[in-house]
Amino acid sequence: MEITEATHPAAATLTTPVGTIAVTSSRAAIVRVEWVDAESAPAPDHGDPLLAEALGQLRAYFDGRLGEFDLPLSLDGISPVATTVLTVLAETVGYGETVTYGELAARSGTGVPARAIGSIMGLNPLPLIIPCHRVVAGDGLGGYSGGPRGEGLATKRHLLEMEGALPSPLF
Repeated sequence: MEITEATHPAAATLTTPVGTIAVTSSRAAIVRVEWVDAESAPAPDHGDPLLAEALGQLRAYFDGRLGEFDLPLSLDGISPVATTVLTVLAETVGYGETVTYGELAARSGTGVPARAIGSIMGLNPLPLIIPCHRVVAGDGLGGYSGGPRGEGLATKRHLLEMEGALPSPLF
């Protein structure tokens, strides 16, 4: 099979207040957002307009100028149940809001128990764009697998504070 320009994925990185993220585009949709070490970051691909738009929207998000992403997304390879849960999250939990694992389980209508919602959030290939950081435990932040290695909860807290969903610490 020949790989053509239209199907060859493009990737680039963005330095953010919560670490370096790599964004991958299939050139038709954004397919992955992940934290990477700056040294292992992919070389930028300046030939993909969709990738450039995604990076621009992410910059605007971190600058506080964007609350909702408007990008074509792909969840290929994710189960139908997980796709439903992630879609419900993206469509019903806005900037500055949070939802508990149990509330998201109920909203999704999938019958998935609240405990499984955390696993689905960990599978999210598009963190930030599909805002899994907005899903919290009934008695606290819960977990978070995003962010630089070992800094998941600090990253989640930073994102929620930035969005105004959590008060900033006093000290």
